[in-house]
Amino acid sequence: MDTYMAKPAEVERKWYVIDAADQTLGRLSSEVASILRGKHKPTYTPHVDTGDFVIIVNASKIKLSGDKLNQKKLRWHTGYPGGLKEMDYATLLQRKPEKAIEAAVKGMLPHNRLGDRMFKKLKVYRGSEHPHQAQKPEVRELRG
Repeated sequence: MDTYMAKPAEVERKWYVIDAADQTLGRLSSEVASILRGKHKPTYTPHVDTGDFVIIVNASKIKLSGDKLNQKKLRWHTGYPGGLKEMDYATLLQRKPEKAIEAAVKGMLPHNRLGDRMFKKLKVYRGSEHPHQAQKPEVRELRG
């Protein structure tokens, strides 16, 4: 029997809504990264984007364990000399809670063009409303 390899044209994509309220950032991010990659499907193929779309709502209600709120920092570079910027997660969750989830999920995806395509299927919203009702997303409960 030959090994099955999914073809990009044959992939059927679903839309899932995940409520981030009272979820831990790392556990939520690893589940979402798995869904974006398509690892929950029997047709998973490592070199093909077989994943589904994920909508995360209530990003402002995410939790961090331990003292990560004050100790953990998000770092980025502006591209200019001396342009290294950093922000602790307490400030980040007040200003842009969407960025905290996006950064965590992006770090768990492949660091190449395939990972970039997978990341574009993630939609994160601060509140409980999202503009994707036309796609008829299913509510997905996370393990644990």
